[in-house]
Amino acid sequence: MSEREYFACVGRRPGTFVGTASSFHQLTAFLTGYDQHAMRHGGKGLTGWHEWLIARRGRDCNHAWPGQVLHIALPEGWNNIADLPPEDEKHGIKILFQLLDEFAAEREESPGAQNSDVCSSFRGTTLIKP
Repeated sequence: MSEREYFACVGRRPGTFVGTASSFHQLTAFLTGYDQHAMRHGGKGLTGWHEWLIARRGRDCNHAWPGQVLHIALPEGWNNIADLPPEDEKHGIKILFQLLDEFAAEREESPGAQNSDVCSSFRGTTLIKP
């Protein structure tokens, strides 16, 4: 199973992986664990994901990648990443897995490219509209 297929599987049934289908915070914690495990065992994990999100968004800030995803999903902002309103949770999760799919697809298309080369090609990409 490719990473793209794996992410799609998690996105279709998130509750199977984190116990609840509606927690953006728990899903990002799960994906961080996935990333750490992959890197520990010689895989790519989410290498380049944070930089890809910054390039996708068109600017950086002091947030880690979950905050970058929320900036794209909820451009009007949020109060507490661990306690989002249900509609923001649902939308954030939807956008998270759309972005992961795009990231994995683009990484599959350029498997030999360096992360900096891959990330630089995303500048100017149109943001997902909420």
